[in-house]
Amino acid sequence: MSDFDSTSSSINGDKELQEFLMIEKQKAQVNAQIHEFNEICWDKCIGKPGSKLDSSTETCLTNCVDRFIDTSLLITQRFAHMLQKRSSGM
Repeated sequence: MSDFDSTSSSINGDKELQEFLMIEKQKAQVNAQIHEFNEICWDKCIGKPGSKLDSSTETCLTNCVDRFIDTSLLITQRFAHMLQKRSSGM
C-alpha cells in the first residue's frame, strides 16, 4: 500500500511539474514575442528620434500599440481556452 501511494504521489508530482514547466515555457515564449514585436514597432516607426514626434510617427506608434493590444488579447484568450480545455478534460 505504501509503495503504491508513493508511486502515485510521484506520478502526480511529475505531472504537476511538467504542467508547471509547460506553462512557464509558454510564458517565456509570449514574453519573447512581445519583445520581438516591440523591436519591430520601434524599427518601423522611429526613424530618427528627436525632441518631438511628428504626426506620421505618432500615428504609426498608435497603430502599432493597437495591434500590440489586439495581439495580446488574442494570445490571452487562446491561453485561457487551452487551460479551460485541459481542466475540462481531466
